[in-house]
Amino acid sequence: MQKASDIITSYLESEIERGSFPGAQYLVGEDLKIIAEDAIGLAVVEPEHIPTTLDTIYDFASLTKPLVTAMLVMRLAERQALDLRAPLGRYLNEFDHEDKREITLLRLLTHTSGLPNWRPLYLEAKARDDVPAVIARIKLEPPPRSGSRDVLYSDLNYMLLGFVLERVTGERLDRLAKREIFNTLGLERTMFNPPATFVREIAATEHGQEFESANALAEVQTRQGDRETSVSFVAAPGLPLSASQPEHRWRKDVIWGQVHDGNANFMGGVAGHAGLFSTAREAFRMASQFLPGSELLKSESLHWFRDNLTPGCATARSIAWILAETAECSAGPALSPTAIGHNGFTGTSIWMDPEKRRVFVLLTNRVHPRVDAIDMRDVRRRFNALAVETLEKK
Repeated sequence: MQKASDIITSYLESEIERGSFPGAQYLVGEDLKIIAEDAIGLAVVEPEHIPTTLDTIYDFASLTKPLVTAMLVMRLAERQALDLRAPLGRYLNEFDHEDKREITLLRLLTHTSGLPNWRPLYLEAKARDDVPAVIARIKLEPPPRSGSRDVLYSDLNYMLLGFVLERVTGERLDRLAKREIFNTLGLERTMFNPPATFVREIAATEHGQEFESANALAEVQTRQGDRETSVSFVAAPGLPLSASQPEHRWRKDVIWGQVHDGNANFMGGVAGHAGLFSTAREAFRMASQFLPGSELLKSESLHWFRDNLTPGCATARSIAWILAETAECSAGPALSPTAIGHNGFTGTSIWMDPEKRRVFVLLTNRVHPRVDAIDMRDVRRRFNALAVETLEKK
C-alpha cells in the first residue's frame, strides 16, 4: 500500500462527516506509479456496516463509456474493423434510414448525435435486442441554424456503440472487454456483473429506484402530453400508479452487487454506457492506457482522446472524455486546460493530465443509501486540487 495523502484523506473524511457520501477510495498516480491512495468510511451502510478498503469494488456507472466502450471502438478502428466517420446505419440497420443518416460513430463518441440525454427504454423494449430499434424511433433534437450540432451528453450514444461492437465482433460486450482489456492488463477486480460471491466486497448503491422511477414518470408524462408515446407507467413504491401496468418491475431493496443504472440492469448488466465495476487501482491501469506509453492503443491514436473535437461548443469534448478547458466542469482550476476526465452518476470520477502523465481517481457511492442533492462537482474540484498539491510536495 502506498502512503495516503493526509490532506486528501482529511478532506474526504470531512465530506463523509457532512453526509456527502458514506465512503471513498482514491488514488493519485504519476508516470504510471501510484503516489498516494487510501480507503475511507463505509462501503455499505444498509443493511449492515461494512468498511471501505482498497479492494472495495465500485459501480463505475458512466465511466464505462470511456474505459470500455470508447477503448474498444478505437482498438477496432485501428484494425480497420470500424470507420469512425461512417454512418451508424452501416453497422446497425435500424438506423439505415433518411432521418438518422447524419449520425456517425464519431457523433456518438462525441455526444453530437442529437439524441436526447436519457430515456427509460425498459418501458418500451421487450428485450435487450430491441433497444437499438427503440432508440431509432426517437426523434433527434432539432439542429441549430448553423447546421452544426452542439454537445448533448446522452447515454443512448454509448448504448448504441455497445451494440455496434457486438454486431461487428459477434461477441457480447462483457466478453469482448474481458478479452481485449481486462485480461490484457491483468485486471482481477474489474468486470461486468460481479458474481454473488463478491457482494460483500462491493460498495452498495441506492435503496430501491425512487430517483430513477420519478424521472421515468416525468419523462413518460411529458411524452404522453406531446402525444409521442402510448407507454404507460408502473411507479416504484410510494409513487402513484398509472391505470395500466406494463411488466417492468422496479427494484425495491438495496442495490448491492448489481448495476445501479436502470437501462443497464434491463440489458442484463452489460451495456455500452454503464455496467462496469472496478477499483481505484485497476481504474488507474485502465486510465493510463489513454496516456503516452499505452499498452492497448497505438501512439498515433491517442490524439483522438486529447483533441477538442467539438470546437465552438459549450462543452469541449474529445472521444469519450471532457476537456478541462470546459467552463465550470469538475476538473477545477488546478488542472491544465488540456486535462481530460469523466464522471459517473454513482459518485465516481477520473481526471488525467496527459502532458504530465498524471491520473486522479476518486470513487464514492454517493447514491447510497439514497440519492441526495450533493454537489459532487465541488468535491471533485477540491479533490483534484489536493491531488496536484500532493504531487508537488512529494
